[in-house]
Amino acid sequence: MRRIGALYAIEQQGAGLDPPQRQALRQRLAIPVLAELHAWLLATERTVATGSGTVKAVEHALKRWPALERYAGSGTLPIDNNAIENAIRPIAIGKKNWLFTGSERAGHREAAIQSLFATAKLNGLDSARWLADVLERLPTCPNSQVDSLLPFPNSTQS
Repeated sequence: MRRIGALYAIEQQGAGLDPPQRQALRQRLAIPVLAELHAWLLATERTVATGSGTVKAVEHALKRWPALERYAGSGTLPIDNNAIENAIRPIAIGKKNWLFTGSERAGHREAAIQSLFATAKLNGLDSARWLADVLERLPTCPNSQVDSLLPFPNSTQS
């Protein structure tokens, strides 16, 4: 945990830097910490009981080591995938809630609505304002302009 905490502390130092500066910081500070962590994982793998939870975690980290250390050679890659995890969490939680939507057709409609809301959010739009605007404009929108209702920047008045 100490080594991982050190990696995140380095990320905090580089938060305001541009990508080339962040890459230089990572190469100078994070790569040695990663090397120390890798050596610790290898040593720990040899000393813990086969089949234990600890050895499974160590083997998991070692198997994915190239992907784990890849961020340190870049100034743009994030140290973790927390942003993506947080972005998809509402959908993952929703899947449990929407398991029994009433019918397959209702499930498809719900999926389409959730996709539109997620697209609006990813494009910096307030989903509720976007939907209100679309519902107001929809009755008078010609078929040839229906794409203007999609949740992309500058496609609505939000």
